[in-house]
Amino acid sequence: MTDGTTDGRSGRGDTAPDRKRLIISGGAAAVLLAIIGAAGGWVLAGDQVGPDPVASGATGTPTPTPAVRTSPPRERPTTTAPATPSTSPSPSRPAGLTVPDLVGMDFEEAREELRDLGLGWQLVFGSGDSSSVSSTDPAPGTPVRRGVTVKVSVAGAAPPNEVPDLTGETCNEAGAELVDDGFSPRYPNGRSGTVSSQRPVGGTVGRWNDVVQIWCGTPPSADASAPAP
Repeated sequence: MTDGTTDGRSGRGDTAPDRKRLIISGGAAAVLLAIIGAAGGWVLAGDQVGPDPVASGATGTPTPTPAVRTSPPRERPTTTAPATPSTSPSPSRPAGLTVPDLVGMDFEEAREELRDLGLGWQLVFGSGDSSSVSSTDPAPGTPVRRGVTVKVSVAGAAPPNEVPDLTGETCNEAGAELVDDGFSPRYPNGRSGTVSSQRPVGGTVGRWNDVVQIWCGTPPSADASAPAP
């Protein structure tokens, strides 16, 4: 017959160790629930702000906070000022081209200066003995385009001038020679071929600005070559 004691110990048997196991298991469960709750709150809150570090029940090491990604700064587009178109003088009117001052100059020298500038000329003679320029139209200093004809007034009368012999020259060469010598060429039958006849004939003494007719290609008829009455 027993009285509920074994080996002099209380009759509770092994209940004390079971109670210690329950306490340890409950503590571990509480820690696990705390970790799960914190993780669940982080998931619900989104990934903008990480959760506070929670001590691990196993190691006591705080859980690292995930890094927040940042996008690189945008580069501002560079703006370039529009190019300003450059302006250049017209080829037909060089910058600064004006009528030169020819007054008092010999008319032949004045003509050469106009030629060098790319300007034309028209000689208008007076009645005196002077060969100097009295005026120009346009006036000196007037802006002009290349190729414009300048009327040159000469104080004296047109001086004597000898007609060159043009027979056998090409029509264009003969016309240029007449202009250089101070005559006005005319082409009764066109400007093609070589000079077959002219009027006045070469060697005739005339005056500046006289008209010289040249026939190119086909000789003139007897009536056409006859001098006018």
